[in-house]
Amino acid sequence: MSIDLKEYGLNERFEQEATLYEGLFLARVVEQHRDLYRVVCKGGEISAGVSGKLAHDASDQTDFPAVGDWVMIDRTCEESGSAVIHHVLRRKSMLARQSAGTAASGQIIAANIDTVFICMSLNADFNLRRMERYLTLVWDSMATPVIVLTKSDLCDDLQQKLDEIATVSMGIEVIICSSEDGSGFEEISTHIECGKTIAFIGSSGVGKSTLINRLVGQDMMKTSATRQDDKGRHATTHRQLILLPGGGTVIDTPGMRELQMRGGDLSKTFEDVEEIFQRCKFRDCSHGTEAGCAIKEAIEEGTLSQERFESYQKLQREVSYASLNSRQIENEKINQWFGGMNGKNQIKQFKRSLKKR
Repeated sequence: MSIDLKEYGLNERFEQEATLYEGLFLARVVEQHRDLYRVVCKGGEISAGVSGKLAHDASDQTDFPAVGDWVMIDRTCEESGSAVIHHVLRRKSMLARQSAGTAASGQIIAANIDTVFICMSLNADFNLRRMERYLTLVWDSMATPVIVLTKSDLCDDLQQKLDEIATVSMGIEVIICSSEDGSGFEEISTHIECGKTIAFIGSSGVGKSTLINRLVGQDMMKTSATRQDDKGRHATTHRQLILLPGGGTVIDTPGMRELQMRGGDLSKTFEDVEEIFQRCKFRDCSHGTEAGCAIKEAIEEGTLSQERFESYQKLQREVSYASLNSRQIENEKINQWFGGMNGKNQIKQFKRSLKKR
């Protein structure tokens, strides 16, 4: 039996790039457990690992294969053992975050995706600042974000929540879902077509696996009830790409407790804030106490919330720190603390005090 990889999203671009690697075969990563993979190729699904050269040449975790990647392997069946992944083809999109506990290492959530459904439940999980983080990551990935608000049957103030989400969605489609009556499912289905890949991201317990089960038409993904304290349990424990019966593929991801920024497109997530910047009297306005600061005026007038502006500043710092090592981050913070005080002496004194500790 031969597998038609076009059902898994294979297009002309990846086919052409694959011709550069003579003697190897094209496959797509459909599952990952740490450094072990499952890939689908023309011969079906097989296990795989990375070659020693690929691992040696990798400068960052993002150089390793991830679910959704198109890769080149050395065989199409497991009769003589697991396949070896020799190359990762150029990604058309990559959803990634900063790895926990490291200064400059990234972690890929999913690759080669077309649409990302950002799921957030309309109960205690509802958090505008977290949504801004997700949107910043998705815009940076080159995929299209769609906001999915789940568990609407548990929400007593739906219109208020919709008004709040409108302050951060900036024209992005918002879908309201409920597993009780199935509402919102049809709207999600309109984004699915043969050859396209979608992904679901969000906190644990928001209903990602429940939505995927409806798309698949069976209880393929393990689900788990929300705890009594309204915090989610982990249902998905690893990333997995699934072929949908009506065409297209879907990637489920584990719930993320931490969402550290590796990079991000703030200009799209905070389009309203950056538009206000343009109205400041001075081009180098620090948006603090300067006269003619449009940000300060907008906050005073109530057209921009203090919380949203502070969120913009926080994410901006995280994005700027993402590629720096620990010493560079320390120096950058020191410059931020003292830079506006014309205080080179203060910086020197502060650094000397750190050395004495």
